[in-house]
Amino acid sequence: MKIVIIGGEAAGMSAAAKARRVNRDAEIVVYEASEVISFGACGLPYFVGDEFQDHRYMAEFTPEQFAERGVQVLTSHRVTKVDAEQKKLEVEHNGATFITHFDRLMIATGAKEVMPPVPGLDKQGVHRLRVMQDGLALKQAIAAVEHVTVVGSGFIGLEVVEALVHQGKQVRLIERAERLIPDAFDAEISSHFLTELEAAGVEVLLSESLHAVMGEDSVTGIQTDKAAYATELLVVCTGVKPNTQFLKETGIEMLESGAIVVDRQGRTSLPDVWSAGDCATIWHSVLQQHRYIPLATGANKMGRLIGENIALSDEAEPLIFPGSLGTSCVKVLSLEAGRTGVTEQEAQDAGLNYKTTVIKDKCHTNYCAGQSDIHMKLIYEADSKVILGAQIIGRKGAVHRIDAMAVAISMGVTTQQLGMMDFAYSPPFARTWDVMNVAGNVAK
Repeated sequence: MKIVIIGGEAAGMSAAAKARRVNRDAEIVVYEASEVISFGACGLPYFVGDEFQDHRYMAEFTPEQFAERGVQVLTSHRVTKVDAEQKKLEVEHNGATFITHFDRLMIATGAKEVMPPVPGLDKQGVHRLRVMQDGLALKQAIAAVEHVTVVGSGFIGLEVVEALVHQGKQVRLIERAERLIPDAFDAEISSHFLTELEAAGVEVLLSESLHAVMGEDSVTGIQTDKAAYATELLVVCTGVKPNTQFLKETGIEMLESGAIVVDRQGRTSLPDVWSAGDCATIWHSVLQQHRYIPLATGANKMGRLIGENIALSDEAEPLIFPGSLGTSCVKVLSLEAGRTGVTEQEAQDAGLNYKTTVIKDKCHTNYCAGQSDIHMKLIYEADSKVILGAQIIGRKGAVHRIDAMAVAISMGVTTQQLGMMDFAYSPPFARTWDVMNVAGNVAK
């Protein structure tokens, strides 16, 4: 059996490693378009912000290390065409093209940046942050400037702003929505990010869109739909889309966004073809539907699952993915926030019969140093009181509480059960009634 994997990042390499453990006899080949594998793009903002200096920390393994395990990894090899019927691939390397075959195929080509359709993005001083070279280039470029503008307030955009503040830069953040990070958090939570950023001297412009980049060869400023602003550097963080354009002629089922639709085994609509990671959908356990949730956690889990399924014999029972909750978190200066399950907006869009509650409490007892506010929002079924989603923001201990909420949602816990849940208590860590207990008891 020849297993071919297109893409050598989180999902692809997780699958390769697991497939080798499951099937010692299979031939396993990975084609990676870049020169780096096992790359963790999540570390890029922290590299830029000098949290660490050696960029090699972001690439966990090398092709040579996988070769020792019996997995052939070919970098600088871009798959340009897939013929699922004939089980053949067209691969480009160093300007030449060759044809190869597969018995089973996994597509793990990740995502690419969504760049706004505005003139001037090709000027010197315009940066993005997706691959290793982006991080190296941005870190070098910011050393020579004082003012930087960031466009987009998703997870990466906010983390880039924090990195720039840590580097002592004057920072402007532009977001076309009316509030920050609108896709991940509801307004009651995301409003605290705005307060935190403005207190740190960040100029935040909401409900404003980039229209053009000004300057001859290099960036000197930007034009939005409202005004012109001077800046020395521009970082565009306006989201990602699945890197699946090369598959259009295969007839593979995709969402409108280009995300490959997979079932809970990781199978696509094409025979003997699996997919996972930022190029594919993932099953949402609350909404009970395919969703595009480009997170490293889901990519690794689906990659591991597919690695087993793709290497099994046809008679073996495949693994079934239980579902994702989109659990995620972000740090913005001294604030940390997490979310899991559905937001209120997602519940509303899905037509769910839900209620919400929002509370403010304290992270721990008042006689221990460092007590601060912690805010929590619950989304739950109106009749059964089963919890559907949770969001938490605070300065100390907020994010790890969202892990408990992810378990609660996975287990079908109700608000009443949450209110009486036996969480750990000690004065430096919590109050006798933790914020999660309080939220559950307040919910009606």
